[in-house]
Amino acid sequence: MSELLNLMEVGGPVAVAGGGAAYLRAKHPAAFWCSVGLPVSTAKLLVSYGSVMDSCGLTVQPSRLRAFAVRATTRREVRPVPPRRGIIRPTSTGMRLRLRLTPGQEPQDVAASAERLRHAWGVHAVYVSEVKPGVVELRLVGFDVFRAVRMPRKTAGGFLRVPVALREDATAFIRDYRAIPHQLTLGATLSGKSMFLRHLVAGLAPQPVALAGIDCKRGVELAPFAPRLSALATDPEEAAELLPMLVRLMEDRYDLIKARQGIAPGRPDEEITSDIWGLPEAERPVPVVLFVDEVAELFLVATKKDEQRRDEMVTQLIRLAQLGRAAGIYLEVCGQRFGAELGKGATMLRAQLTGRVCHRVNDEPSATMALGDIAPEAVSAACAIAPERPGMAVVGDTSGGWSRIRTPYLSMADAAAVCAELAHLVPELPSLDRFRPAVPAQPVDRPAGLVKPRPVTE
Repeated sequence: MSELLNLMEVGGPVAVAGGGAAYLRAKHPAAFWCSVGLPVSTAKLLVSYGSVMDSCGLTVQPSRLRAFAVRATTRREVRPVPPRRGIIRPTSTGMRLRLRLTPGQEPQDVAASAERLRHAWGVHAVYVSEVKPGVVELRLVGFDVFRAVRMPRKTAGGFLRVPVALREDATAFIRDYRAIPHQLTLGATLSGKSMFLRHLVAGLAPQPVALAGIDCKRGVELAPFAPRLSALATDPEEAAELLPMLVRLMEDRYDLIKARQGIAPGRPDEEITSDIWGLPEAERPVPVVLFVDEVAELFLVATKKDEQRRDEMVTQLIRLAQLGRAAGIYLEVCGQRFGAELGKGATMLRAQLTGRVCHRVNDEPSATMALGDIAPEAVSAACAIAPERPGMAVVGDTSGGWSRIRTPYLSMADAAAVCAELAHLVPELPSLDRFRPAVPAQPVDRPAGLVKPRPVTE
């Protein structure tokens, strides 16, 4: 009996601790990492660093001077030298450390061994980035950050910079309109494309920016944000009227730049290399971000008259994509498919959209449309996105780099509430006044304690 009691005294706490750790790992991976995973992985890294670097082929033979000093002072065998390790910096999702490469090594050597390092140190993933020549940073991620997306508390946001999603290395993906002025976002139904758009609108709403929208689905996606929009077109007919006004606004801003710089009025816009950011702040017009939802609706035609209207709209979109950056006009084009089969000008427009975001798509050609011309290896990654993970996408740009991201959940009601609260920030743009969406009056809830007044009768 005493042995059973002793076993229960020792085994009971162990079983409770093991069960608690298993529960944390399944339901709260961040808490499990901070309490259990981080100390264990740190110990593995410190104990096995030299042997792991040697097995990965990341060590070099020491110099003659160092070998002579080791033999003279310790009289032990001279071992290969691994990269010098910096201080381990723990984070809420993993840890970071810097390595100073030994002579003859390059960052690609470490990146090629990332999968081996992941297994050796018991972490979810290892990512390598170059800090400066000879120094790389290892970002170790302790768990799957895409299972429950939580944006970092500190992000490098700012004017025309919106933290939209979380990258697979637990850093924030920031949509920077100054660096990447135009972007194409593709995704099938329920893939998270609309969630991505909501984050952009809600992130830009507090900034001194004019927001315009073209939503040919009768405005079901963008109409809830009407209090913060400067213009909204809900069908192709309205879009055919809005786009020429944006082109005219762009031309007026080019005239403003010409007048400020003393350029002759007859100089073509294509030959002007400056932009509105070179103007004094008092004269600088507000930037305009145009959201185009379901861009394929602008290309579909049924009659000859529709075909002429389509060609005009596509031409205007191409002009905005080619020349809009200098005038502070940025495009955010969204759709389910986008390619040459849409019609004349589609491929030319896509070539002007520097940023690419591809959510889950229904077929491989759709992913190829978004990423095939800039990062062919990212096409297979986009096709492997599971349906049970909405908001996950592959993002790339014309530099050829790409990575996986996932957008956190944001309800339509919350995004609309942000726009309604910041409706007073809509800038003055007289040329777009007639496209300003009508904001319906909000019903006032009557407190339960009030009684409806009744007239006094004699």
